[in-house]
Amino acid sequence: MKTFLKSYRFSIILLSSIILGAIIGVVYGSKAVVLKPFGDLFLNLMFMIITPLVFFSVTSAIANMKGMKRLGKIMASTFLVFLCTAIAACIIGFIGALIVNPAKGLNYSDLRKIVSSGSDTAKRIKQMGVLEQLVNTATVSDFVSLFSKNNMLQLIVFSVLFGISTALLGEKAAPVAKFLEAASNVMMKMVKIVMYYAPIGLACYFAAVIGTLGPQILQGYLRVFILYLVLSIIYYFGFFSFYAFLAGGKCEMKTFWKNAVFPTVTALATCSSAASIPANLECTKRIGVQDDIAETVIPLGANIHKDGSAIGGVMKVTFLFTLFGKDMTSISSIISIIFVSFLVGAVMAAIPSGGMIGEMLILSVYGFPTELLPIIVVISVIIDAPATVLNSTGNVVCSMVISRLVDGNNWNTFKTKKIS
Repeated sequence: MKTFLKSYRFSIILLSSIILGAIIGVVYGSKAVVLKPFGDLFLNLMFMIITPLVFFSVTSAIANMKGMKRLGKIMASTFLVFLCTAIAACIIGFIGALIVNPAKGLNYSDLRKIVSSGSDTAKRIKQMGVLEQLVNTATVSDFVSLFSKNNMLQLIVFSVLFGISTALLGEKAAPVAKFLEAASNVMMKMVKIVMYYAPIGLACYFAAVIGTLGPQILQGYLRVFILYLVLSIIYYFGFFSFYAFLAGGKCEMKTFWKNAVFPTVTALATCSSAASIPANLECTKRIGVQDDIAETVIPLGANIHKDGSAIGGVMKVTFLFTLFGKDMTSISSIISIIFVSFLVGAVMAAIPSGGMIGEMLILSVYGFPTELLPIIVVISVIIDAPATVLNSTGNVVCSMVISRLVDGNNWNTFKTKKIS
């Protein structure tokens, strides 16, 4: 019992704070919003650290690699695993949508009364084409723009190029590589300091979210939420166990579930893949994933690998298809829904309710009017918490599978030390 409490003490404290926050949100409803600033303080501290943390962790991991051959193997394995798991998530989401059809019985004119009309973000991007949206997702036109949490994928692209350049220069850039490694360690130490405030911050933030989320769920979207919750549970326990098993059998599956609580609770509370990066990095290193794999896969996965958002993309597309009476059972429709949902999972921002670009992508691909944006934004809001859990914690188990592909059966550093 003492060992259990010692291993899970912080996770238990976090989980208890989340439960307390949920109770406060249910009891006080919208009044719980008064606690939101205390939750925002925690999120802002995390977001303040995210940009330098991602830059230094990615560049340090690549710059200090023994050779470019290993980097190529890591990147190839990463994209293969991300692609396969995201497609699996889309298929599961589509099957669930076909069985339940969450938009059945809903009226478009009634839904418009529930939601607000548009947003500044929508006005900025609604005229953009699909290709332009994808280009802007991976790059920025000004270096200064890299220092924003809204441009995390662009920052990773820059960090990868910076890390590769440093590694290729070898001894000439050795001081830079050492600096990057030291800076990465400093940023991780800062994360640990900020995490002392996590129980208070997460409890307050979650209370505010639950307090404001309740009415929206009751106003026509309950069926979507229940369907998504069921699919999330199936994917979380079933598919994550399967992926962990692929990484190394029953032993690695037990190792994953022993360490999955901390990143799961962090993702559930913050609704942000970006804010969960530090927790995921710590979790993967506890599991025994090599540092260069963990520090490459986790930040990259937080931005382009979102199984939960892919399932959510299916919900949104099928929701609109049903509202407008479009056929979604033909082969072409099935393929397009899965493909578009996969893209939605890749382009969604790694911050709370960061799906605006993905939602505009759906509208532009299928030619739906942009005034529908608020309607599917509501879906993003009500599924945000479970979606982030699948998005974020999924990167942890994927890092295990990637480790198996890169380093073979003996990829776990802790087990290797025991054997030696």
